[in-house]
Amino acid sequence: MGRAARRRARRTGAARGVRQPRRQRRAQRRRAEDQVPRAAALRPHLASVVVGVNDTLRHTFDIGLFARRLDRVLGALDATGAVLLTACLPDPGRMLGLPGPLARPLARRGRSVNAVVHALSARYAAVHLHLAEPAWTADRTLWSADRLHPGERGHRAVAVAFHRLLAERGIARGPAPSPEASEPPPTRAETARRLATAGTGWVLRRSRDLLPQLLLLAGEELLHRIDGTGTGPPDARAETALAEALAATTGERAGAGSSGSTGAAPSPTSWGGAPTAGS
Repeated sequence: MGRAARRRARRTGAARGVRQPRRQRRAQRRRAEDQVPRAAALRPHLASVVVGVNDTLRHTFDIGLFARRLDRVLGALDATGAVLLTACLPDPGRMLGLPGPLARPLARRGRSVNAVVHALSARYAAVHLHLAEPAWTADRTLWSADRLHPGERGHRAVAVAFHRLLAERGIARGPAPSPEASEPPPTRAETARRLATAGTGWVLRRSRDLLPQLLLLAGEELLHRIDGTGTGPPDARAETALAEALAATTGERAGAGSSGSTGAAPSPTSWGGAPTAGS
């Protein structure tokens, strides 16, 4: 890599992820060190660990750090004998409807996160729900106004899907939860009010955190398109970072082209796909 390329990689944080501010690293480490032992002390029968979206939306994104932390969390809960529930997540750029140059960097991050989740779900025999499938992402009625979190109908569809997977494993013996929402969907006015209040704070935080780096990454996308290299260089960097994260965490290597998919990995014991009819 030439000197100019190295400078550009440092600027964008694309080669290996950027270093997190010390205060933020300490805060995240304290949360993990506090929450995981408390959860493990409860000796849970089921433990749901669904993470990753916020990681992709921070300028401090580091797939290696994400893999190590998720491995520690799953390992600690698995050691209690809990059945682990995991899910891969939709592409945030696509969910937010961002233009291509802005969406592609987030898509790479999302694919890397899902590849790690798949690999660790297989490692710990988790019950895994594949929420990245189009059947989940295309149905807008499953999602809240911010397009990143499920609404009530979405939460119920997730519950129904996990119940089905747990029943297949012989764990869930009771009736499935109802897929029907207990409250009517929010009106346009309620949705607008929600976005104008809680949504404003989220936008401001992301504007200070993610947006400057995302614009640099988008600029890099456009430069590669102009010089004819296309998405090759950023795709290759994402592949390398993912391969290193998987090798360090699970001893596996990312397969060729895995960054261009949803992150294939050996299947967990139970694997769920699209929501069933009526959910």
